[in-house]
Amino acid sequence: MNTENSAPQFAICILEEQTQLTLTDLCRACAVHDEQIIALVDAGVLEPQGREPGHWRFGGASLHRARRALRLQRDLEIDLTGAALAVELLDEIESLRTRLRAVGGEY
Repeated sequence: MNTENSAPQFAICILEEQTQLTLTDLCRACAVHDEQIIALVDAGVLEPQGREPGHWRFGGASLHRARRALRLQRDLEIDLTGAALAVELLDEIESLRTRLRAVGGEY
């Protein structure tokens, strides 16, 4: 089989909100150093359970939020504050769309 012409393969990770990730787990899943995840916590993008980084636990939704914020920073070259605001607004849009679908509307 010729692998040069094969389509790229992507790793997909589906997590439930009940899933608990450590700081190390989240760093690996996002392919970043712990300083970047700590910065996301400091900016309010992520809200871990636990008092200090070594004891932090993140819910499954944190992976999605972290990846989204990091992608915004990388792709749009916006600062951490801007990425945090954008993630909040995108989450609000998703929430409103969900509510609208629940009452039978379209978006």
